[in-house]
Amino acid sequence: MRTSSSPSFPAPRGDASPSLPPPVPVFLRLPQVLARVPISRSTLWRRVQAGSFPRPLKLSARVTVWRSQDIDLWMREQA
Repeated sequence: MRTSSSPSFPAPRGDASPSLPPPVPVFLRLPQVLARVPISRSTLWRRVQAGSFPRPLKLSARVTVWRSQDIDLWMREQA
């Protein structure tokens, strides 16, 4: 029986770097976007129309989302 509580991982190979799958896009609905950015709903849509805020994706007639990566990048660019 093992007495150590730490997991045992295989030793890394010298030339191999871990290959991670690309990140899965996380989609945000409008209330989630507004909770992250310090602008109002009308200002957000005005900036989308002006091209100064990431464009949303239309998943259906009633579902509009933004990729969280796009919002994070926009926030870093504003800093």
